[in-house]
Amino acid sequence: MQRFIIRRLFHGVIVVFLAVTAVFFMLRLTGDPVLLFAPMDTSAKDLDEIRERLGFNDPLWVQYGRYMRDALQGDFGESTRLHRPALEVVLERMPATMELGMTALVISLVVGIPLGVLAAVRHGSVWDRLAGLLAVIGQAVPNFWLGLLLILLFAVALHWLPTSGRGSWQQLIMPATALAAASIARYARLARSTMLDVLRQDYIRTAHAKGLAGHTVLWRHAFKNASISLITTTGLEIGRLLGGAVVIEQIFAWPGIGRVTVQALLNRDFAVVTAAVVLFAVIYTVANLLTDIAYAWVNPQVRLS
Repeated sequence: MQRFIIRRLFHGVIVVFLAVTAVFFMLRLTGDPVLLFAPMDTSAKDLDEIRERLGFNDPLWVQYGRYMRDALQGDFGESTRLHRPALEVVLERMPATMELGMTALVISLVVGIPLGVLAAVRHGSVWDRLAGLLAVIGQAVPNFWLGLLLILLFAVALHWLPTSGRGSWQQLIMPATALAAASIARYARLARSTMLDVLRQDYIRTAHAKGLAGHTVLWRHAFKNASISLITTTGLEIGRLLGGAVVIEQIFAWPGIGRVTVQALLNRDFAVVTAAVVLFAVIYTVANLLTDIAYAWVNPQVRLS
């Protein structure tokens, strides 16, 4: 198990390294970095002074080495708009994004998995068809469109919930629901397919033949084995939720990393963009590492392989 964790940690470090490297070269592909954030009326002399001060006149490999050194120290530069360290600006928004993402993940698990299990147990019934229809709709409807629809219905028409902001549980309901919709659909479809496969196995029929209670067979034997596939998809879902949070935070004015990243892009504040992208990569890597560990703990064959 220890070797398995070390190997996964090594893979995670490589992923983060590649993400940091990709950010560096993508920013260079956009052209002269100084022209991206300097005012339009800056003179050529001032532009040259800025390039020299920031080290953009150095060879690319020197700039890359300096960039990686600073990144390892958590230094991504200073925000040109807020005049504060970029990483500090992003980290102070992290609790809001984690609150939104974890709430959406919990909603996805609590709603999607029971829905899929119900569809599998009632295979071919109206419940199965209804669950399938909801899953298709959940995956087909864009989260930004669903977010706008929720605002029109529950905030504008019914006046039940606030449209934006953070601070109360009422303000969390709509953005978390809009963010979780597609994940609910994916969990429901995966839970249904895996449960159907497990319920057809011989040991399930044997358990029924021995007279075990139906709920015992369903949850202790069938769902326990089906949950392995659900665990593996959780790491991917966290990545999807992080990506979706960028859009949802904009729609509901949720003060998270996604919102500050979009604002930084509009203001050409690329130090903040870099810090946000790297932080997202670290969060995604850690989430997948924990998922792999949980999967190896549930399925010992993974550790042996």
